[in-house]
Amino acid sequence: MPSPGEPSLSLSEWLVLCLITEKATHGNAIAAQLGHIGPLGQVWHVHKAVVYRSIDRLQQAGLVVTLGEEPSSRGPVRTLVEATPTGCAAARAWLTRPVAHTRDIRSELLVKLALLDRAGTSPAALLQAQRTQLQPIADALAGRLGAADGFERILLLWRYETISATIRFLDALSVIQD
Repeated sequence: MPSPGEPSLSLSEWLVLCLITEKATHGNAIAAQLGHIGPLGQVWHVHKAVVYRSIDRLQQAGLVVTLGEEPSSRGPVRTLVEATPTGCAAARAWLTRPVAHTRDIRSELLVKLALLDRAGTSPAALLQAQRTQLQPIADALAGRLGAADGFERILLLWRYETISATIRFLDALSVIQD
């Protein structure tokens, strides 16, 4: 769950903010990272237009500011942006918070792991927090499976197996990280 007062951002906006916290940059460089063949775009692709809208929204929220302009030999002048202290704090908090909804594990958790890896930051705290959040859900689903039938049983089994696989992934990754 987000902390009170934390900005409500889309996954794409969080990604753009986190990339801006790495160093002052411009929209085109961010779009390259989040494009189909970019290192983060392989996990979560963000269209160039969405990158620029995200930068505008982050500026309006006071999370990034414009530094100036940088000439470019391949197109228009590029506007440099950097994260504010508030933006940096919000990004750090988001990166360590477990994914709230199991349906978002594949996209959001993998993006967080990729960003932590880029920063050279251990994901151990995130992995443990995510596991702690998922285990009670898996236990509850396992308890309900015996009494379910028909499609309800199919759905419960799907959710249980998906969460169990995610827990095994978290455990395996934790061992690798040690």
